[in-house]
Amino acid sequence: MEKAFLIKYGEIALKGKNRRTFEEALVKQIKFALKDVGEFEVTHPQGRVFVEALGDFDMDEAMEALQHVFGIVAICPAVLTEDTGFDDLAKEIVEYVGKVYPNPSFTFKVDSRRSRKNYPLNSMELNAAIGEKLLEAYPNIKVDVHKPEVMLHVEIRERINYYCKEVFGPGGMPVGTSGRAMLLLSGGIDSPVAGYMIAKRGVTIDATYFHAPPYTSERAKQKVVDLAAQVSKYAGPIRLHIVNFTDIQLYIYEQCPHEELTIIMRRYMMKIAEHFAKENGDLGLITGESIGQVASQTMQSLECTNAVCTLPVYRPLIGMDKQEIIERSEKIGTYETSILPFEDCCTIFVAKHPVTKPRLSVIENSEKKLAEKIDELMDVAISTTETITVTP
Repeated sequence: MEKAFLIKYGEIALKGKNRRTFEEALVKQIKFALKDVGEFEVTHPQGRVFVEALGDFDMDEAMEALQHVFGIVAICPAVLTEDTGFDDLAKEIVEYVGKVYPNPSFTFKVDSRRSRKNYPLNSMELNAAIGEKLLEAYPNIKVDVHKPEVMLHVEIRERINYYCKEVFGPGGMPVGTSGRAMLLLSGGIDSPVAGYMIAKRGVTIDATYFHAPPYTSERAKQKVVDLAAQVSKYAGPIRLHIVNFTDIQLYIYEQCPHEELTIIMRRYMMKIAEHFAKENGDLGLITGESIGQVASQTMQSLECTNAVCTLPVYRPLIGMDKQEIIERSEKIGTYETSILPFEDCCTIFVAKHPVTKPRLSVIENSEKKLAEKIDELMDVAISTTETITVTP
């Protein structure tokens, strides 16, 4: 049966002279995804990526691993074989179809491609000849060239490959091809999805989490680590900075108007996240904000939080509604962890009536009350930050 996979990619094919670089990045990510599944050889000859098993492996486990690799559009369990003549090839394909579909009864079409032009049969002749052999072997199957139930693909290259099943991959671009960015990761539904969506565009993800003991528990912290691990199935290892934010939050709570608490706390979170972003060589910040979802995500509030940043802030969920975000979180496997009842620091110090249309000048004036201690508190928070590398 199948001991190899033909990997199909999408946007990479449009990269022109840079295409080889993107293919190599995809190969690297495939090798990383399969490292605990078995021993595989990954090659990318002439616009194709092949993954060939060098020993025993679990097909379902390999498929699941490949379905987490950004850049893959489709995964095709395939047979790779040497060219020993058409009769041998036809015999192999007939046996293959019988193993994949015991007691076959379906409509089918053969789709052949002859990349090696010295092969004695052209594509149309191959289609007809292979189809004839299949019809002779299995009387309950029929040809349907318009809407076949089974599509048998055969490609004649230096080695011949054939397959008849195709599983969708996540698409996007290989991680590592688009720089790095810092994700502000909370224990909620939105931020893990935001990290996933930016990673899908080829960005390597770092993350910062703001912890507020004793107001937030160790289980809340573990929840965020678990979310980072789930995102890392797609994004690769994530460097997670765990910041003790308690003293800063309490100081803001003591000194500033309570209706402005969320905005001012958010601004200091952005400042600290940006510190680590610059330290890591990240090119931007990522948040899970969506316009109007909560008081801190109105247009006026976003203007106030943006004002403290010198790096660009990427908000991939900005135009999505909550149900769309939930559906995406369910798809990527973070939803059940996100809804665990362990509160993060963003929900502990929420004002009863937060301002929804803050003015930047007013917020900056309120922050003047923090001048005496805030720099010292930020230095302590940064210097005591715990940094861990999270993997699946």
